[in-house]
Amino acid sequence: MTASGDRSTRLVPVHIGVLENGMPVRLASGPNYSTGKPPPKPKRHPLVESGADWQQYGIEPRWIRGLDSSACAAAIDPCEYYGRGAEEWERFLQGARQRGETALVIATLVSHGKSAIPGGAEVSVRLPGDAGSVTGTRLPPGANPQLAPDLHPADKDLALRLSNMPDVTWRALTLGGKTVYHGGGGRSEYIEPEGSLQPLLVDPLGAPLAAVWTPPGGAQRWYIVPESGQLHGVLDWLVRQGLPAFVPGALRRARSPLAADPDLQTRAEAAARTALTALEATYNEQKARLNEQLKQAEAMAEPMRHALLYGTAGELADAVAGVLTAAGLDVVDLDHELGTRSADLLVTGEGRRLLVEVKSERGGAKESLVADLYRHLDTWPQLRPDQPVDGGVLVVNHEHKKDPRERSAAVYTRPEFVGSLTVAVLGSLQLFDWWRADDWSAIRRAMLTAPGQAADVPDAAVRPPSPRPKRRWLRGE
Repeated sequence: MTASGDRSTRLVPVHIGVLENGMPVRLASGPNYSTGKPPPKPKRHPLVESGADWQQYGIEPRWIRGLDSSACAAAIDPCEYYGRGAEEWERFLQGARQRGETALVIATLVSHGKSAIPGGAEVSVRLPGDAGSVTGTRLPPGANPQLAPDLHPADKDLALRLSNMPDVTWRALTLGGKTVYHGGGGRSEYIEPEGSLQPLLVDPLGAPLAAVWTPPGGAQRWYIVPESGQLHGVLDWLVRQGLPAFVPGALRRARSPLAADPDLQTRAEAAARTALTALEATYNEQKARLNEQLKQAEAMAEPMRHALLYGTAGELADAVAGVLTAAGLDVVDLDHELGTRSADLLVTGEGRRLLVEVKSERGGAKESLVADLYRHLDTWPQLRPDQPVDGGVLVVNHEHKKDPRERSAAVYTRPEFVGSLTVAVLGSLQLFDWWRADDWSAIRRAMLTAPGQAADVPDAAVRPPSPRPKRRWLRGE
């Protein structure tokens, strides 16, 4: 194959600040003398660990102790401070200065055997010279990244890609200086950080989660990105967005097919490239918006789902009240108004007023649970004589220690007992199924239908109201 057809001559060289096997240049080998324990084993670089196909992204990786870095278009996690790594980093900077180009750097917030413990609460990226460092403090799970305002189009594209990455360890970023300790017992000196940190993504409190650091004069451009096992999208962004926007000569030097020089494109190429760029931007924006909608829906649904499926006591009663209110019924919290002297809830709808008692059982529901509701119905006229009720409903979260798919569909199954009921009995699992499907009419029918277990037992007939039988056995008589 001729040189013109050799794809390797059309790859963009990128300096990688680790060895080809993904390990850092200097491995800590001595024990920690304060604890006597060996240091944590360094991690392989995530792009190496995940098996990145560099040629797929048009990149020629130039590892430390490999090819010369002076011609590289960008650097990923440079190693400024150790031996050969420092030499290659300096050659990369010299090459960029000689060409009058911005030194574009991608720095991931993950320890590679340097100063931070892998997965620790804090991870730092050391900035060049005396510029200081960017420290990331790990946030609790569930962090909600949002786009920072007024971003450059290329930076906005990267921010959208980062927000859509799976399995991200989000950290709040701060720009800090460095402390110099003088020998001979002299005072320490704090050197203020240099440059500025522009957020790409922020959390709801405004803390940067991904950012760009630039020194005074803007000769370098450091992208501080979060830890993830799926950084491939960052490589794609580098050659498709980052380099064209900030180091355009790099793609032309490598004769990369991704070099989009308008003066050399056909009209068809320009139109297709413009349409593709617009499509990618629209897709990323829509995906970010849908991810945000999903997070909000999950945040709203999870407390109710957990309470209806696994909740007990007040948590379960509050969830049942929330579902009935969402179904259009008027709900009064009787525990709040009357304490434990009556049922949990007073529910009104379609001209009917009902007492609702909410119970939970680790295993199968005891038939004696109905006795509490009957007792509340008997004493209700003394508590609220001006508000007569038409009956009651017992809601039971039964077998709540089991997986919901392993629970019995009906709260009670003994035919003789079910046939004797003069109140409705409803499982919170059934209530949950109607709630998640927004089937409000089914909830209203189950609550407001005549007594029996029609909503809970398959093929059970709806029975008209009938006089309550004697319940000596329920009262323990």
